[in-house]
Parts: sequence; structure tokens; C-alpha cells
Amino acid sequence: MKALDLFSGCGGFSYGFQEAGFDIVLGVDNVKVALDTFKYNHTNSEALVKDLSCNKNIQDIVDFLDKKNGVDVIIAGPPCQGFSLTGTRDENDKRNELFYSVFKIAQLLKAKPKAIIIENVPGLATLYKGKAKVEIEKKFKENGYIQNSTILYAPDFGVPQIRKRLFFVGLLEEYGKFEFPNKILSQDNYVTCEEAISDLPHLKDNLGAEILEYASKPLSEFQQNMRKNSTQVRNHIGTAHSDLVKSVISQVPEGGNHKDLPKGVGESRKFNEAWTRYHSKKPSKTIDTGHRNHFHYKFDRVPTVRENARLQSFPDDFIFLGTKTEQYRQVGNAVPPLLGYHIANKLKEVLQ
Repeated sequence: MKALDLFSGCGGFSYGFQEAGFDIVLGVDNVKVALDTFKYNHTNSEALVKDLSCNKNIQDIVDFLDKKNGVDVIIAGPPCQGFSLTGTRDENDKRNELFYSVFKIAQLLKAKPKAIIIENVPGLATLYKGKAKVEIEKKFKENGYIQNSTILYAPDFGVPQIRKRLFFVGLLEEYGKFEFPNKILSQDNYVTCEEAISDLPHLKDNLGAEILEYASKPLSEFQQNMRKNSTQVRNHIGTAHSDLVKSVISQVPEGGNHKDLPKGVGESRKFNEAWTRYHSKKPSKTIDTGHRNHFHYKFDRVPTVRENARLQSFPDDFIFLGTKTEQYRQVGNAVPPLLGYHIANKLKEVLQ
């Protein structure tokens, strides 16, 4: 089955669909470097740099897909800055309305997609009295889709990271109502930070290199899965911290944050996520688009792009392109591929 990935970023969500056997025909985003990464990692996929607030661009995408005989599924993760806990929460932020473009494309295609999936932050459901959620549900109905929505918790599906995402899945009426996949793990056996990244080079003595050897054989089932198509480590370059920053990090206990620092230490950053050290025996905190607030559970440094990618469930053969800052942003903006994989498998059962 064929899928279109809108607001794709580097394509974490659709990569999970690809792993489940879907053909990802096209990725669309307005950030070129993210699409470079998308194209590099998606088999035979095309990529278009387009701003989806423009009707002409929407028509261009429809024309492209009609030549390919359409798609079975549209996947979309519209920007969430207007809804996000870390965003501006501006009710009039134009980005809040970008989900309309998803339905415009579905309407204009010659062959109607069988399914539409929209993903966003949980805050979309409640902020501004739930206006956006109501509007999205209305659009599904107007376009002939039966929709179901829920919040999925990433650790329940094998992702070693505390991350909640809201998913809407709409199916054409003939397929009925989508039932979300069941959890595969519980709190007793969530994948931990240590199980996710302990086999990667520690970078204690240097900042690493473009290509590195693994520090050890796989030490967990998760590491084994992440390494199955990879013989070397990429995107694993450390950050040069000042002695002062290293000194502050060293004073944060495992699983602690700025509240655990002595008075007068780390005063430059004192907010919720500041100076947070991961806990080796728990999933990581939510990976964000920066890389300055979280630290390795053992070493006095921020995680590398590869470590963050592991915590997002990107396999090691998924290579990130662009500057290091751009790579961190791509990882942080992504939907964990493992979440995409479990949704895709459930969708296959219904549509095939």
C-alpha cells in the first residue's frame, strides 16, 4: 500500500510505515535539509519542499500523486507550536490551521485515500476549549471518514522515551472504525536509557568522529534491533562543553535536575527541564529539538544525535544529514518510528 507523508520532517512516522511494508511515495515539508534526510532513508521516495499553507502547492502535490495513481494513506503531523507546552500557545497562530491542507489534498485526489492519520501533541485536544480537535473531527466526517482518536504513550510500544502523542485515524466508511494497537509493554518492562544506548562509544576522551565502531556487542534486545542493519555508528559526535558546564553537570545526580544543584550553581538555567540527567533504569525524558537541557545518565555531556535517535527508536542505519544543530532538530521533531510501525501494522489488518 502507498502512503503520503505531509509535514514529514525527516520522516520518522513514515519510516515506521516503511518498516511495516508500506511504500512511501512522497514526503512534503518546508525544510529542505529534513527532506534530504527523508529521501536518503526512504526507499524510492520522492520529496517536495512545499509550504502547505499555499493552495498552488497543494495542487502541485495532487498533480504529482494523481500521476502515481494516488495513495492509500495520508500521514500528517502538522506543526504544533500553537498547541505545544513549549510553544507560544497563540490561538490565532496560522500554523494551527495547517491541518486543513490534509483534507484539501484528500478531496482533490482522483482516488480518495482509504485512511488519513493526523498526529499532534496531546494539548491540541484541550487548548482553546478543544476547538482544533472539534474542527478536525468535523473535517473527517465531512469527507466521509469514520474517525477515532487517542493518546499513545511511547514506552508502551517499546520506545525508550517518555513521550505522549495524540493520533486521529479516519477510515473510509466501508472499513469501519479504527481500533488502536494494544500496548506491548508495561511499566515493569519499559526499555530503559541504559538498554537503549549503553553499547555506543562513551566519548569520554574525545568528541568522536563521523564513523565509529560500537563500544561493545549488543547488550539488550533493543540494541540488537537497532543494530540489525548496521555495522558502524554514525551521527555520534559529542559536544565540547566548557569546564564550568561540565562541573555543573557533574553535580546533578542520576535522574535529577536543577533542583538538585547546590545554591548558586547552574543559575543561568533554572526552569522545568534544565540540567536534567537521564536515569539509566528508566526511559528518557521527552527528546526536544534542542540539545542543551538533558544529559547522559553516566557521562557529563549532552546526548549525541545518535543517542537521541536511539531514544526516539530510529535504527542505526537511519542517517541524519545537515549540521549537527539541524540533525538534533530533525530527531526532536519526529514521531518515533516504532509508534508509526505499530499503527501501520494495525492499519494493514484493516485495509488489506
